Amino acid sequence: MTRGGREKDRDEPERKCIATGESQPKAGLIRFCVGPDGQIVPDVLGKLPGRGIYVSADRGAIEKAVKKNLFSRAARQPVKAPDGLADLVETLVAQRTVELLSMARKAGEAVTGYEKVKDWLVKGTAATLVQASDGSERGKTKLHAPDGANGFIGCLSAGEIGLAFGRERAIHAALAAGGLRSRVVEEAAKLAGLRGWTGGDDGGETAMKDTKNA
Repeated sequence: MTRGGREKDRDEPERKCIATGESQPKAGLIRFCVGPDGQIVPDVLGKLPGRGIYVSADRGAIEKAVKKNLFSRAARQPVKAPDGLADLVETLVAQRTVELLSMARKAGEAVTGYEKVKDWLVKGTAATLVQASDGSERGKTKLHAPDGANGFIGCLSAGEIGLAFGRERAIHAALAAGGLRSRVVEEAAKLAGLRGWTGGDDGGETAMKDTKNA
């Protein structure tokens, strides 16, 4: 199991984290590059040119890499990490997670609203239950995540889930099986590590109904 909560895939390329020394699939790591000005740049999409430097999707690992000047060692040249690098990475990964959730919604592979989510869960359409980390604790047992790996995401706020669905706030959402679901789960696993979210994957973090039905 990787730090981001993913099961290792033997066919997936692995990279070593410069902070922990552990090797794991690239999907569970944050890629960094050295910019033209010698500053470390987080490459959340993994598309920037240049040699990649990898750090576990974990706030402590990123902070350690900055504090111990591990980026310079890995780059084999003096480089500078921007102030608040861990915060910047968290913001970028959160944005990417919301973007992917929005794409799933537009593709008809995600719904929000208590009743719609419940219907998907009952019918077996839902592969992953998404619930807001800052939602009310009422109704914890009303919705249960699907069985199996990656059945629950609980690291997004109500505002972030709402943003993906074009509303101010949303407490419950569900993802159907498919490629977009896998990508949302992957980014959310990174975000959970960056936020130190240690909630379970059994859907127990349920919350009150959305203020608007989808």
